[in-house]
Amino acid sequence: MIVDVRRTKIKQLLLQQGSVKVSELVKEFNVSEETIRRDLAQLEREGLIRKNYGGAVLADPYMNDALLPSYDQRKEQFSEEKEAIGRAAADLVKEDQIVILDSGSTMRAVAKHLREKENLTIVTNNLSLIDEMMQHESHAVVLLGGKLFRRSRCTVGPQSVQELKKYSGNYVFLGAAGVSVPKGLWSADLYDAEVKQAMMESAEKKVLVADHSKFSKTALIAYSELNEIDILITSDLVPEETLEEIRSYGVEVIACKLGEH
Repeated sequence: MIVDVRRTKIKQLLLQQGSVKVSELVKEFNVSEETIRRDLAQLEREGLIRKNYGGAVLADPYMNDALLPSYDQRKEQFSEEKEAIGRAAADLVKEDQIVILDSGSTMRAVAKHLREKENLTIVTNNLSLIDEMMQHESHAVVLLGGKLFRRSRCTVGPQSVQELKKYSGNYVFLGAAGVSVPKGLWSADLYDAEVKQAMMESAEKKVLVADHSKFSKTALIAYSELNEIDILITSDLVPEETLEEIRSYGVEVIACKLGEH
C-alpha cells in the first residue's frame, strides 16, 4: 500500500475512534511495527496526534467527528471576529458578479454582508445559508446537490463536484478546518475536501476566510497549497509572524482589526 494512502486511512480511523493501537494497525495494514511507528511519528509532526504507550490519540479531540461541535455551537464561537471577516469578504465583491460560498459557520457572516450588493449569482453547498439567502431578493441563488453532510449542514460528493463544473465564478470564499504553514489548507472530511477543490477550479479568485483558531492546525486531509490561494481574510488575533509567512507564498493578507466597524 502506498504510504500516503495508508496514512490517510490511519487518520480516518483516528477521527472515527479518537485513538489507535500500534498492534491493531500492524494487523490492519499487514506491515511491520516499525513502519506504523514511522507513520505515527509523521502524524505527530503534523500536529494531528499525540503518541502514547502502544499507540496514539488525537491531539485535538474536536477533530473527532463524534465530538465536533455542531454548526449552531460553532456559529456562536468568535462571532465578532467572524462578523468582521464577513464584512471584509463582501467588500471585495462587485454587483453582478458570480460568488461561490463554501460550507462553514463563517460563511453566514459573508452572506449577511452580501446583502449590500445587487444582482449577484451565489452558488453554494451550504444549507445553513438558505434563510439568509431568502432575504437577498435581487440575488440568484444556486444550491448544489449531493449527499447531505449533516454535521456541517452542507452537500458533498460527486454530484456537487460535477455541478460546480458548470460555473465560472468571480470569487470563491473557502473555509478550512486548519491552516498550516507550509502544509496548506485542511479539511476534516474527504468528500468536503473534493468539493472545496472543485470550487477552487470554478473561480477566478480564491479567498480563504478563517478565524484565528484555525491556524497552526491540521486535520484529515490537505485540500490546497498556500500558494493556490489569492487572498486570506482573518483578524489581527493571528500572530503577525504567521501572517508574514503566509504573505511569503504570494497571498494577499487582510487582517481585520477587531472592534472597528
